[in-house]
Amino acid sequence: MSFRTAVLAFCLLCAATAAVAQDFAHPWDPRSGDAWTDRQLADVNAYAARYRDAFIDELVRYFDAPRELVTELLVERRWAPGDVYYACAIARVAGRPCRALADAWAQDYAEGWAPIARRMGIAPGSPEAMRLKLAFVDSYAHWARPVELDAELAREARSRAKAREKAEAEAEAKAGAKAKRAAPRGRRKPRR
Repeated sequence: MSFRTAVLAFCLLCAATAAVAQDFAHPWDPRSGDAWTDRQLADVNAYAARYRDAFIDELVRYFDAPRELVTELLVERRWAPGDVYYACAIARVAGRPCRALADAWAQDYAEGWAPIARRMGIAPGSPEAMRLKLAFVDSYAHWARPVELDAELAREARSRAKAREKAEAEAEAKAGAKAKRAAPRGRRKPRR
């Protein structure tokens, strides 16, 4: 590829990205309070632009979001997919309906997601905040999409892996002991 072709391709990519960003009803600036989360939300925008049906299915199936609401937010209200995703993710963690978070975002989007999440009881560094981050990891696994973990998520992943290994070892030991107890005991033959 020549330098001129590469520059042209880059300019077209920038123009397309700007055009997509301008189509959103609200300026794209999630301000979740976490740089990793903001990057993932931007990537969710890119994924949903290409795989809208899979994106909608994810929110309906795993976040209990009504399909009609997700479609309304994306199509009629022209929300960024990352905002729709985060509204439903926060709602799931907070035990609220997705519509309640959509209403909160519609009213307070200028503040960003961080204060909205705090009002829902999700403080930075809390177990609830970790659940939000883990939701991305789960979604990316459903989409067969690679995700780079930040340091906090990497520690959590190691901790969960150790806990899983321990639980599996305990279950295996318990099953072995149960099988041993259930095995028929033969009578010893008398010695002659």
